[in-house]
Amino acid sequence: MNLEQLEYIVQVAKTGSFTKAAEQSHVTLSAISQSISLLEAEWGVSLFHRSRGLGAVPTPEGRALIVKANEALDALRELKAEAQSYSDALSGRLRIATIPGPMHLLVRVVSSFKRDYPGVKVEIMEKGPKEILELLKHDQIDIGLIALPESLLHQQRGLVFERLLEGKMVVGVNEQSPLRLESAITPDKLAKQTFVLYDDVHIRNFMDQFAAAYGEVDILFISNNTQAIYNAVNEGIAVTIGLEYSFKEDGEHILTLPLESPSSEPVYYGWVHPEEKHIARAAKRFLNRLQAEL
Repeated sequence: MNLEQLEYIVQVAKTGSFTKAAEQSHVTLSAISQSISLLEAEWGVSLFHRSRGLGAVPTPEGRALIVKANEALDALRELKAEAQSYSDALSGRLRIATIPGPMHLLVRVVSSFKRDYPGVKVEIMEKGPKEILELLKHDQIDIGLIALPESLLHQQRGLVFERLLEGKMVVGVNEQSPLRLESAITPDKLAKQTFVLYDDVHIRNFMDQFAAAYGEVDILFISNNTQAIYNAVNEGIAVTIGLEYSFKEDGEHILTLPLESPSSEPVYYGWVHPEEKHIARAAKRFLNRLQAEL
């Protein structure tokens, strides 16, 4: 069996004639007839009733097999189109908005993407989750990257959320802090610390729950300036709390330690898009790269 034989039996079924199928396939009648006869012998079934008056009529077995052959040809055409799309040069604009924490993870991916697709102008911005959803709603960005806790994954009406990373809250401490010797930070030890916090809804919710369970906490400041937070921790002034994938790989002399908290549910970083919106080819290509490299 080969692809050509499948195309022939589908064409004969469509035209109802070996002669017309041969003409449309630009081959001789004997070539198409012999090819289909070889396929019938290989499969051990008769695919067509051959009659001068009625033309070529599929047998019951032939009808079932021709349907499968047509499905196989459609699948191959889709595969070819998909492969072709990867070889085509990309161009245009790709607008990405992400929550601030994982920005350092995206820089490497954006850099490699731009090397491979220099014709695409990439714009990347840091926004809060509500702003990102609004930008998506008004078609002002192509990709929105946000974080959602497990409990909220299925509450996003009209949106599809695709997970990229799973993270839990960790404690960031100075590399000289006495806490560095701990394998994990217990809530009672954490409650005694001074905090500098990133202004993020998940961190705020976590700290509110923590304070309700273990008492009021000492917060030095809350800011969206990540460098100010890192500086305060590096100088040993305070500790910080964040999702593990939000900390840079080099750590900037900050150690991250697990937090022993039974109420801490996973928070997933991923991309969100409207359920019925078509995803642009450049965005789809970038997301494939992002999934592969994270």
